[in-house]
This record gives sequence, C-alpha cells and structure tokens, in this order.
Amino acid sequence: MLGNVRVENHFARDAGAHVDLGVTARRGTPAKLDRRLVAADLRIATGLVEPHFMAGYSGGRKVVVPGVAHEDTIRTLHNARFMGHPAAVQANLDGNPLHEEQLEIVRMLGEAYALNVVIDEERRLSFVNFGEIVASHLAAVEFAHRHCTVSLPRRFSTVVTSAAGYPLDQTYYQTVKGMVTPMGILEDDGTLIVASACADGFGSRDFRAAQERLTRHGPDRFLRDIGRKTRADIDEWQTQMQTKPQETATVQLFTEGLDAAERALTGVDVVESVHEAVAASVARSGDPAVAVIPEGPYVVPLCAA
Repeated sequence: MLGNVRVENHFARDAGAHVDLGVTARRGTPAKLDRRLVAADLRIATGLVEPHFMAGYSGGRKVVVPGVAHEDTIRTLHNARFMGHPAAVQANLDGNPLHEEQLEIVRMLGEAYALNVVIDEERRLSFVNFGEIVASHLAAVEFAHRHCTVSLPRRFSTVVTSAAGYPLDQTYYQTVKGMVTPMGILEDDGTLIVASACADGFGSRDFRAAQERLTRHGPDRFLRDIGRKTRADIDEWQTQMQTKPQETATVQLFTEGLDAAERALTGVDVVESVHEAVAASVARSGDPAVAVIPEGPYVVPLCAA
C-alpha cells in the first residue's frame, strides 16, 4: 500500500533549495536543480508534449530544465543569444541550443524517467508512454510531430490565427506564442492577425516592464540592450519573441480583454474587427488567398517551397 504523497512547490529563487551541478561544457550554462529532485532515489518527470516556440517541443527534459531549475539556469537559457538563435523555433530539435543544453543538464543529473502524453484538439489523450527521459520524450515528439505540423506549398500575405482559446489565451503574455508559430508561412511584409480573449489581462509585472521598454525605446534598442546581458530579466524573453514576426510583418491583435493602456503596451496594431482586418490586408497585398490557423501555438505550418 502506498503511503502519503507529499506535494511541494518549486521556488526558483531559493538558492539554498538547489544543487549546483556545475556548468555545461559547450555553452557554460549554470546547471542548478532542485535539491529534492537531485537527492531522489527515483526521478520521474510527467509532461505534456506539444510544439513549443522556443524549445521545439515541451515535455521530457523541459520538465526538469527549466521546470525545477534555479533562476540562474532559467535566466541564462532565456537570454537573447538563445532566444535569437535561428534553430530555437517551434517543432525543431535539430541544432536547437535550448534543447541541447537541456539534454546536457539532464545527463549531469543522472538516471531519470518520464511519463509523456500528447493530447488532441478536444484535450483527450492520444498518446502515452513511459521510459528513460530522453528516449521516451523523443518517441512522443515523433508522434506529435506527425500530427502538429502541416506542409504547405506557399507563403501567404494574410494569416489569421488565435492563441488557441481558453485557457491559453487568458493573458497577452500567452498570446505571443500564437504570433510566432505561423511565421513559417507568413510572407515578408504580410499581415498576421491574432485573435485572443486576454480575459485575465496583460500578464506579469515583469512582462509589463519589458513591454514598456519595447514601446518606449523601439525594437532595435530593446534588442540591443538585452543582447548585452548573459541572463535575461524575468519574462522579457516573451517580448523578444514578439519582435520576431514584427521584424518582417505587420502584427494585428483582436481582443476584448485589454484596456486602453494595456493595448498601447502590446506594441502591435489593435483592430476592432477580424473581418475588416482581413479585408484590408487582402486589398493591400492584392493576394486573395488567406491562411487560417485555428489554434496558433499548436499547429505548425511549414512552407515546402
């Protein structure tokens, strides 16, 4: 019979609650993990495997790093150098520096296992496996990749998407994920229209502060400033990811959940109608074809051309 199960929270800013395993060999990332995990006789990570706009796919090694890592590790892995790497994108593990660092730190930890799941659009289990943390995660990624990626023969000047609805679109912070994933099929100088409820508002104070810097100084200075740091400020990485589609396209947001001050802090164009925004984009580009991605963060469109 099983005894009592104790549930505890991980607090990344408690230095004494972590074990310093050293630094990674290739990039010098500090490897500091929760002491309870390091000391455990049996380590099992449980995680959802789905496209992730920085780490390629969630789950597996990501549950450990940054899941129960110290803030020094988390902030290093989210610095501008990692976030700006061309391979640190959705649905990609090959050459992805975040994935590579996560794997190295998991190996430094030692023996660990994972229970991985993939869910369908109705949030039902469609895949479950268990095994050694790296191998089992890769098997789950292989399954998810077949169902989450869509190959298309062309790019589009008008792309309409969402932040995947409730509960993912409750804040503007989470909405940014839906802006990045469609980039694979968005034409340069195109228009990306994102619908998101943002019913809970903007996001954390740290994210708000990063957006204030973006809107006050502009993207060039913002990126230049964060590029000087080896450790990112909390949540400013989300602002950096927002600048990616903005570098080549116009980003427009339809939401009913932000007040006027919050709308100004988004740094994107806020529209009052998706229908009117689509019509204006088509008229502007002269291309009547429109790509619609119902759940932006979960469906990864790839251009085969």
